[in-house]
Amino acid sequence: MSNGTLRLFSVLAIRAPFAAVEQAWLRSHGDPLTIDWKPTSVIEKNIADGATADAVIVTKEAMDRLIDQGVVAADSRVELVDSPLGLAMLPDAVAPDISSVASFTRALLAAKSVAYSLGGASGIYFQALLKQLRIEEAINARATTIAEGFTAAQLLEGTADIAVQQISELLMVKGIKVIGPLPPGAQKVLSFSGGVFNRAARPEAAAALLNFLREKEAMQAFADYGLTARN
Repeated sequence: MSNGTLRLFSVLAIRAPFAAVEQAWLRSHGDPLTIDWKPTSVIEKNIADGATADAVIVTKEAMDRLIDQGVVAADSRVELVDSPLGLAMLPDAVAPDISSVASFTRALLAAKSVAYSLGGASGIYFQALLKQLRIEEAINARATTIAEGFTAAQLLEGTADIAVQQISELLMVKGIKVIGPLPPGAQKVLSFSGGVFNRAARPEAAAALLNFLREKEAMQAFADYGLTARN
């Protein structure tokens, strides 16, 4: 029986599989969830500005910081999933070779416009990767950037022909196709951790939610979106 609503701050990467997970949670525990879906950078800023909840799911690096700052209880930390980055195009587009860093670079340079998120962890990494590949100026001269949200939506709007983001986020946009993960040497696997706020109104229920997300049914839902369980 429900004892009230649990509030969760969470990265966008798990939003689509969370729909099935939430229904399973409601069946087994009954506590309705209020979820604020944002990029990690936005979640951290909101917390710094005083926002709080019962639980939070962010990148493992951000979780390190939140624990160091005393925002999240260290002993509540739960390692959740790993999420690789990938590329997406429209279904009828001819997929380029992206099996190596060199071919991946050529594919980016040949694109009309590459869409990526400025605020998301994937986009922050992608900007650094462009610098590393020394194609930052060429790509950004015609890039389609968004503050947050799903980059693959830009494919449907016709503003970009390649979208870069976590594969789980690309798969949340219907009507596109994922052409593959970034190649070795360019790939960045993002890892996500959950934790309970020290100021949580319902810390025990929040801990139960995070532990529930490690159970078989939840992990299968995550796996369906290209997410793998963290050890």
